[in-house]
Amino acid sequence: MSCIIVESLSKSYGSVKAVDKIDLSVDSGQVFGFLGPNGAGKSTVIKLLTTAIQPSNGKISILGIDAIKNPLEIRKRIGVVLQQPSYEPTLSVEKSLEKYGMMWDVDKKNRKKRAKELLDAFDLNEIKNKKNEDLSIGQRRRVQVAREFMHDMDLLFLDEPTVGLDPAARRKLLDFLKNKVKTGLTIFFTTHVLTEAEYLCDNIAIINKGKIMAIDSPEQLQTSLGHQKTVKIHILHVHNELEQIRSEIKNCKIEFNSGTNITINSSDSESVLLEVLKILNENHIPIEDLSAMPTSLEEIFLKVVEDSDASNS
Repeated sequence: MSCIIVESLSKSYGSVKAVDKIDLSVDSGQVFGFLGPNGAGKSTVIKLLTTAIQPSNGKISILGIDAIKNPLEIRKRIGVVLQQPSYEPTLSVEKSLEKYGMMWDVDKKNRKKRAKELLDAFDLNEIKNKKNEDLSIGQRRRVQVAREFMHDMDLLFLDEPTVGLDPAARRKLLDFLKNKVKTGLTIFFTTHVLTEAEYLCDNIAIINKGKIMAIDSPEQLQTSLGHQKTVKIHILHVHNELEQIRSEIKNCKIEFNSGTNITINSSDSESVLLEVLKILNENHIPIEDLSAMPTSLEEIFLKVVEDSDASNS
């Protein structure tokens, strides 16, 4: 069952098309990653889906409800964590959670229970009596995400939720979200950290200049778009003959790092590697290490955006 259905959705500000006739379908009970460079239209799409703004054209169905006609019904059933900081400076962490539960009409017994569970889950016990204004950026972010779980919801929008978090806190949050999805929650997730999307998301859409450029599972994106492989060769010393590699081998990207690391990106990596090895052998250049890797999601993202920019120029 689809939790979000978007058809020909557009949003214009004067002559600027922030969102340009996009179509989306997000199944219930999954994490849907929404990726794009700055200014691509991500935040505008989230505002449209959460009924914060109205579209210029198109249809939006959220949880089977027409979001344009019934925005209040949507807001009762979703959670939203935006990039912008949102907190009451003088309230303690624990009181912030409880007050948020009160705003959603959670009864006192359940408010206390949920607050305790979230203080544990987000490692907030040591700072539960601290005022929000005295917290670090990462701590405030954890509180901002945690408090959204003080109420029941069917769909959660998270806009860059890991900003300011250290690696351990980031992984703990991602694992927490994974477990929540197993209970039936659907998450619409934006991030600039591509490894997060690869780890967490069931499906991913890439948006650029208001248009959806690609949409699929991370694995399928790598299969369909990740034709290139990256080969890395490490040699012991700098050799002038390395420039011969760049001049003789075409139709691939070759970079020299520090003069002793060769990185090759090619859709025909095996034959390119054989040519490189031949040149190294002919010039008696010994190899210290060699590795080959499939194209990463980050490389695919950059290629999709680069191709999109090129087609629009």
